[in-house]
Parts: sequence; C-alpha cells; structure tokens
Amino acid sequence: MMKNIAVILSGCGVYDGTEINEAVLTYLHLENNGFIYKTFAPNKTQHHVIDHMKGVELQETRNVLTESARIVRGNIQDLAELNHSDFDGIVVVGGFGVAKNISDIAFKGGEFKIDSNIQEVLNSFTNRPALYMCIAPVVASKIYKTAKITIGNCVDTAAIVTANNCDHIECDQYNCVVDVENKLVTTPAFMRAENVSQANIGIEKAIKCFKDIF
Repeated sequence: MMKNIAVILSGCGVYDGTEINEAVLTYLHLENNGFIYKTFAPNKTQHHVIDHMKGVELQETRNVLTESARIVRGNIQDLAELNHSDFDGIVVVGGFGVAKNISDIAFKGGEFKIDSNIQEVLNSFTNRPALYMCIAPVVASKIYKTAKITIGNCVDTAAIVTANNCDHIECDQYNCVVDVENKLVTTPAFMRAENVSQANIGIEKAIKCFKDIF
C-alpha cells in the first residue's frame, strides 16, 4: 500500500525560505520510492525578504505559503488545513525559512521557539515516520523528548541539539542518521553538501531509510 506523506515548506529560496534544490530532490525521491505526497506551508508573513544575489534584506513583505507555492507549481495547501490522520509520515525540507519562519533559531539560537501552530502539527507526527533535513533537525530536537539527530558537523548548531536532550551524531552529506525507536530520519543535505550532486546522494539515501522505517 502506497504511503501518503505531508511535505512541509517554509518559503522559496535558501536565505529566507525553503532550499529549492532540497525540495526538488525530495519530490524526486519520494516519487521514485512510491510515495504519494501533499505539500503544506504556513500562511503567514515571512520574517524578511533577502535579495539572493546581493545577500541584503529588501524592504518588502512576502507570504510563506504564496512563496512556497512557486516551488510546487501552486499545488499546495495552508498548513492549518493539514489533518494528521490523513498522512502516514512527514518530511520537513530545509532552508533558512525553517530557522526564520517555522522557528526563530536564526535569531535566538538555543533559546529558539517554534511557531505554536507549526509545533502542534509536528507534534502530531511523533509516532509516525518523519524525515527532517538540513537545519530542520534542530527543530526536531524540540519535538522529540530525546532522539538521535544530525545536522552534519557544525559545532554550534549541534550544541543546540544536545541542549534539548537529544544526541547529535556527526554525519557527512552522503548519509543520514536513523533513530529507529522514534521513527526519525535526519540528514545534513546543504548543511554540508557543496553541490546538488552531493545533496542528491544524501537525500536519496535518507528517503530510502525513511521508507524502511514504515
């Protein structure tokens, strides 16, 4: 029986939203592994807008859901409409949107909080298979009481994970960490990957491991 997966995005563009390459690779490998999926994003104003060429903040506002829709050709729903009972598992794609729009890790570090509405959704999947990639595993460290998690090898970011009573496992961009007990898979993706080819290998492996824990 094909499994139905909820995919969570956080905008469009690595510096203020979803890492687009990670999203595309996620959809590719979900399809290649026989998953059905639907995409969701929070319907809220994103923290700020970054010019991805110049790396500077722009004086404009954008909506996280509207921006995320660019990646999936408009085939997306408001996260508030996600009924967890309709899905067998969840995937949270990386990018700074996770640290700026889904949570405030980018600004508060270890004192970060997750948007309460988003946390409620993520909490509802703790008894089902979940895959968090890139910076998103830091969010997972506040969703699970204890877990084996990787964000790659960034010492400062790993320290946030361990401060939340989770075990950080160093991992390269080609691999993932599987916490069988929690049905949780994490992978560094572009926290360590230097190009799309490297990210592809790690995400492909993570989704295969994700499939194996069902």
